Amino acid sequence: MNHFRPVALEHASRLINHGPTVLITSAHGGHRNVMAAAWSMPVEFTPPRIAVVIDKKTFTRELVMAAGGFALCVPGAALADATFAVGCVSGREVPDKLVRFGLSAQPGPVLGMPVIEEGCCAWMECRLIPERHTEEAYDTCFAEVVAAAADERVFRNGRWAFSDAHADLHTLHHLGAGAFAVAGRTVQARSLG
Repeated sequence: MNHFRPVALEHASRLINHGPTVLITSAHGGHRNVMAAAWSMPVEFTPPRIAVVIDKKTFTRELVMAAGGFALCVPGAALADATFAVGCVSGREVPDKLVRFGLSAQPGPVLGMPVIEEGCCAWMECRLIPERHTEEAYDTCFAEVVAAAADERVFRNGRWAFSDAHADLHTLHHLGAGAFAVAGRTVQARSLG
């Protein structure tokens, strides 16, 4: 059963505002790729825009620039091994890392970028915002979110709702050297006013 539901674009930034490790997928000219990225963040609400660091020397960056877009997929704890693995090898060395590491993807609804649902808790399809100076000087890419979806078991009504029942979908947070913290324990603040 597919638990993914469209996310209103005004809530799309909430899919990454808690700092998860993400999978960046890209496709162009018959090639596709996936890489792990620990540095992504929302930068605008309306329209929703994000920033993600994709090293200029990577195959992913080459595909993203050629295609003008990418997908940002949020892996759950069940994908820790695959997330680490796709971050350790280049798409130039492994022709299709999605296949090599057992990640199934389907074309996104707007740009056709590969989106991963199995083992992920959310995805965003993103159109690159051309920034010539930034693209030449930095590894940071800016993009507008054009479509988003999340697994309703952990994201509903525009908010994360982690529970022990779906621990395999709790987000990963990279600590270095293949170690991740996993989101899951939530604390509800009380009003002090």
